[in-house]
Amino acid sequence: MTRIWIRALSVAALLAASGPGVAQTAATTTPKRGGVLQVVVTPEPPMLMQGLNQNGPTNMIAGNIYESLLRYDEKLQPMPSLAKSWEISADQTVYSFKLQEGVTWHDGKPFTADDVVFTLDKFLRDVHPRWRPIVNAQVKAIEKVDDLTVRVTLKQPFGPFLLSQEVASAPMIPKHLYEGTDYRANPNNNTPIGTGPMKFAEWKRGSYVKLARNETYWDKGKPYLDEIYFQFIPDAAARATAYETGKVDVLTGGAVEIFDVARLAKLPNTCVTTKGWEMFAPHAWITPNTKNGILGNKQFRQAMMYAIDRDFGREVVWSGYGKIPTGPISSKTKFYSDQGVPKYTYDPKKAKELVAASGYKGEVIKFLGLPYGETWTRWAEAIKQNFEEVGIKMEIVSTDVPGWVQRTSNFDFDLTFNFLYQLGDPATGVARSYVSSNIVKGNPFGNVGSYSNPEADRLFAEAAIAPAEKRQELYTKVQQILADELPVLWLLELEFPTISRCNVKDLVGTAIGINDAAKTVWKQ
Repeated sequence: MTRIWIRALSVAALLAASGPGVAQTAATTTPKRGGVLQVVVTPEPPMLMQGLNQNGPTNMIAGNIYESLLRYDEKLQPMPSLAKSWEISADQTVYSFKLQEGVTWHDGKPFTADDVVFTLDKFLRDVHPRWRPIVNAQVKAIEKVDDLTVRVTLKQPFGPFLLSQEVASAPMIPKHLYEGTDYRANPNNNTPIGTGPMKFAEWKRGSYVKLARNETYWDKGKPYLDEIYFQFIPDAAARATAYETGKVDVLTGGAVEIFDVARLAKLPNTCVTTKGWEMFAPHAWITPNTKNGILGNKQFRQAMMYAIDRDFGREVVWSGYGKIPTGPISSKTKFYSDQGVPKYTYDPKKAKELVAASGYKGEVIKFLGLPYGETWTRWAEAIKQNFEEVGIKMEIVSTDVPGWVQRTSNFDFDLTFNFLYQLGDPATGVARSYVSSNIVKGNPFGNVGSYSNPEADRLFAEAAIAPAEKRQELYTKVQQILADELPVLWLLELEFPTISRCNVKDLVGTAIGINDAAKTVWKQ
């Protein structure tokens, strides 16, 4: 076996400007211990059990409670977390992870290889829309070698395997609390137990989640903060005011309306960065339920795409942030290609022709909005107007976050807004939205539109295990197919600025940013 040793990179190499305002710069002094950090997250998450829910707010909080085997720098290179080192066989089918010593769960029980095997082979295989297709298609065996060693044997080489161990994709779950239970009904979901630098302390519904320092954290000397409060402030203007008046220290990506970022960036002691999203490369789109009448018609889906003024969405609704996508793979993600894909410019005349050709008879299309603030509401209204201009009748359906999760998870929609993370590689973050094996109710981030194409399934499966030089060819073909068939209507490669006090140091130091910031962040 070839041994791979990865050491944590200096945060100083990772923090730089990216977007309007002043970027947070790395600390030049020794981190200071103590203090409380006030962070705004919106909307309030439906739960904090990260193995069962992976929406943005859940990850921002729970990623500091739970941990995975690995962390990643901004170049998506793996770094140690619960695994201190790993070995990869010469044929790249066997991964042996050596675990950190002295790790305990927040309830004091030891973390061992038994927990890793249970998490990857049982719990996440059953409930997780990202891990399920990977483990079912790629993994031959997950075995305990000894208390501190786990061996994962693959069916064939799978290039993005190490990238699949990000905390939202593979959070370690305590076997002693979940084995033999109904995972979704387990009472521990309300008081999450992880191994991370912060422990769950309190959830005052409608107000905040409080995390407290894990005094027995395995990485000695960390974390630095005493407490972190994740504040839930329903109104975007009130969130901005809370920052302006000094009541909060950090506005996470999406916490304030995008049109307010430029003004807040000019405030004293304020730093702004779009870093910390490299793993995610969030892709925003509309999912049509292809089982619902006219939405199963390709011409009608193409008509909707031509009808949407995506440039208006970027320039006006999103204040110039982001980039117009060409297909299912973000331009920031490996194996992106726009070669041979149809180009959907704003073309109402073309849209009207396709609407007529599709056989659309004027039925009302119900559009489930995303309850993430005024920006999303404005976007939905703009798209509704676009549709009406080409003869498509649309009704916007409003709901709260739990309602959106429930309806999207159960395929109870005609159209729904969504944005999903690319997770560094199409095999881990893209295929799940399009392969027919992931048409599974219960999670809003699978193939909720019920799109099915055997050729796309084949290409995704082959590309996942192909040699690197062959993967590009296969992913180019699948991008061409999906851009023609439009299982979803791609709108924008999103950028989410994080706004913080400049005396909040080492806040963004990995490819997932705020989602695991508690390990390193401190206040000067």
